[in-house]
Amino acid sequence: MGSVKTKRMPRAVREQQMLDAAVKTFGQRGYMAASMDEIAELAGVSKPLVYLYLNSKESLFSACIRREAATLIEAVRSGVRPGTGADRQLREGLQAFFTHTARNPDGWAILHLQARTHGEPFAAEVTAMREEIVAFVTQLIAVAARDGGTPCSNGGESLGDHRDRDLPENEVAGLAEALVGAAESLAAWANVTPGVSARQAAATLMNFAWAGLGNLMEGRPWTPPITVS
Repeated sequence: MGSVKTKRMPRAVREQQMLDAAVKTFGQRGYMAASMDEIAELAGVSKPLVYLYLNSKESLFSACIRREAATLIEAVRSGVRPGTGADRQLREGLQAFFTHTARNPDGWAILHLQARTHGEPFAAEVTAMREEIVAFVTQLIAVAARDGGTPCSNGGESLGDHRDRDLPENEVAGLAEALVGAAESLAAWANVTPGVSARQAAATLMNFAWAGLGNLMEGRPWTPPITVS
């Protein structure tokens, strides 16, 4: 391969250019199959320059994970409008999540598939991202369970208006974990299923989860049927 001539530009801009190329290459080819040569070529720079900026393939992959995780978290947080009903906030957060993962399939492949399967420290980066999203969803569910009488997006009353007590903390945490796990699986499915929009994916998960949350918050949890031996 001949030398790659590069235009002078600010280091931060050049580094983002390299990360863009790396995300595409890692996301489509996988961490093991991706080479620094093809990343450099796609970025329009020399391979030594990639090493100069980002040290190693491992460091480059970690930088990709951190950037994609940060942009996903920001997308979810910015998609939620404070002061609206709990159901609307949750739907908006889910829709923002599905919109971002659909628009950034290579970044999502890195977070959801690649980083999880190549050990530390890559898995730890994704775990930190997931914990932040789970904490955000936990807060939304806790507010929905606590704040009886908050208007919902449909003009009615919020879930929890008729409950007698708050949900236990560990129950709220478990619900958040389950919801985030379902969202991750649904995003992976939606991204390879033609005709499934982010709005549809969010509605599917709301239909699956919100009715159950409503029953639970109103003191009507599911219980196993009584069997007579």
